[in-house]
Amino acid sequence: MDTAHPTWQPPAIWRGAQLLARAVVGAVARLEVSGDVPEALRRGPLILAANHISPFDPVVLTAACRTRGVAPRIMATGGLFRAPVIGAAMRHAGHIRVERGTAAVGRALDDAAAAVAAGAVILVYPEGRIGLDPGMWPERGKTGAARIAFACGAPLIPVAQWGSHEVVPYRAPKGLLRGLARSLVRRPVIRVHFGDPVDLGGVSPDTPGAARRATDRITDAITATLVPLRPDEPDRPRHVDPGRPADTSRSHRRRPA
Repeated sequence: MDTAHPTWQPPAIWRGAQLLARAVVGAVARLEVSGDVPEALRRGPLILAANHISPFDPVVLTAACRTRGVAPRIMATGGLFRAPVIGAAMRHAGHIRVERGTAAVGRALDDAAAAVAAGAVILVYPEGRIGLDPGMWPERGKTGAARIAFACGAPLIPVAQWGSHEVVPYRAPKGLLRGLARSLVRRPVIRVHFGDPVDLGGVSPDTPGAARRATDRITDAITATLVPLRPDEPDRPRHVDPGRPADTSRSHRRRPA
């Protein structure tokens, strides 16, 4: 794949939205961003794979990417694209619609791979939902991120975040105003860390189970990137959201540190 001349450029509306996201996050929390994205990769082609812990995550990651000079196209649930105003903005900004639980998911992966091949940065949540692991560690991921990486050959960087669950609750908009009011007073710290590219070498895309093996490797990398962000919360989070259900059916066995 020729990556010397990327063709996709983020539109002005998306650059403006990144500035707005930075202001919104700064109003309700203290954002700490660590790690970096190599300058040669900031304009793509690149895949960012992040953990998902709160409805506030897209705003947080949009702001964090702004600090690193990255303007990713986000793979987002189809419901956002059907919203009257947000949907039009999402489409115009070049984000990628994912209709979960339908046959159209495959088309979304093709669209994402084509976007990366055209020089874009894609942000994907491998878990495919807000994680419900009781300890809020990354769940066993869906294979989409790995399949995109196989299809376009672009590097993949794990991104870990921690703290957004203290701002916006799982069942938002229920409890949203209470969470925002509390955050305006307490201003919790939200940490985002960009890790090192995941080495998918040795995983041949043509072998049975390759996507699952690569996905587990990606999830391990996100988990390892998350560990330093919550050193005093190794097992369970201090902040408990009573509206957040627990589901161990997709728990991912973490490698020992």
